[in-house]
Amino acid sequence: MRFIAALLAGGLLAGHAAAADRGLDQARLQRLEKLIQADIDRGRIPGAVMLIARDGKVVMNKALGKRDAEKNLPMRADSIFRIYSMTKPIVSVAAMMLVEEGKLQLSDPVFTHIPELKDLKVGVEKGDGMDLVAAVRQPTVHDIFRHTSGFTYGVFGKNLVKEEYKKAGVDSWDQTNNEFIKRLASVPLMSQPGTQWEYSRSVDVLGVVIERVSGQTLDKFLEERIFKPLGMKDSGFWVPGEQQARIAEPLPVDPDTKQPQKLAEIRQAPKLLSGGGGGVSTAGDYLKFAQMMLNGGELNGKRILARKTVEYMTTDHTGGVRGPAYLPGAGYGFGLGVAVRLQDGLATTPGSVGDYNWGGLGGTYFWVDPKEKLIAIWMMQAPNQRGYYRGIYRDMVYAAMTK
Repeated sequence: MRFIAALLAGGLLAGHAAAADRGLDQARLQRLEKLIQADIDRGRIPGAVMLIARDGKVVMNKALGKRDAEKNLPMRADSIFRIYSMTKPIVSVAAMMLVEEGKLQLSDPVFTHIPELKDLKVGVEKGDGMDLVAAVRQPTVHDIFRHTSGFTYGVFGKNLVKEEYKKAGVDSWDQTNNEFIKRLASVPLMSQPGTQWEYSRSVDVLGVVIERVSGQTLDKFLEERIFKPLGMKDSGFWVPGEQQARIAEPLPVDPDTKQPQKLAEIRQAPKLLSGGGGGVSTAGDYLKFAQMMLNGGELNGKRILARKTVEYMTTDHTGGVRGPAYLPGAGYGFGLGVAVRLQDGLATTPGSVGDYNWGGLGGTYFWVDPKEKLIAIWMMQAPNQRGYYRGIYRDMVYAAMTK
């Protein structure tokens, strides 16, 4: 109830609508709740927050299970989660604000703003070794938005370029943003820019572009330009002391791998302000961000982006470019920071042409369906179970729709 009161006080929503009034079957939403609670009870996940809004009104807001199973602390609607890659859409919005102001263009080579990343070479595997060849062109700002830059993550998968990332410590959290750029500049690209979709450190680079162009650190820019205007009071790159009691934690041991689990440390200010994966937030805060996007860039009289900019971001920018691990999946393209549904069918879960989504390594996920005026947010801290619950949540939310 405190969560709903906070939303009302902030002017986000007109009220907590009955599900039936917004075209969702209450019994079917309860079926979803029972399934998730049963999985919590048998130790599959510690807990979850499910938040669904339609037509600008919350129709489901459930906090289930534990925010900290080891300490037996109940999940709260305002629990704070490590959102990992759900930071990427927020940082993409921040960069587009600079585009709107004429301070940045998508066609700019990245080295225009980060000179350290000039004259990057491409690593081409040859037998047991790797040749360095000249890039046909250098990565652009457009490339780092849409993961076609040639950068990669050293921690996902194996090849010789990824091994170079590991040797150089590119993926380390124990570095500043400028140190990250220096390390990234020392390793080759994995592919020619523009030729392959590869999930990567690209949005970390985009965060540094924001810093260099704006003259502010990324945390300050996001706080002043997005979080504060939207009333996202629990969002940032770390959790201050007075809010730390609300941090959601994973199970101490993963139920599948039987290995200990520990997620990113968020109780102190980080050295690395990771635009691609360093964020923390709540379901309620992320709803404000998603509602701003669904509204065409505005929330409660605060305009973050122009309507046409939001439309541009949530349109496919890949032109059919794919890669060996194409995370958006069948039926989806990729826009500026989000996966975008291109057609009916093909995808393994229901939705509408034009819906867009993204998730985080720790288990969080959201999507916006403009056709249905629907926002759904899923928050949990269970990395290895994230794919299963994203699919279940999406299937059962759409199964509850009656009109």
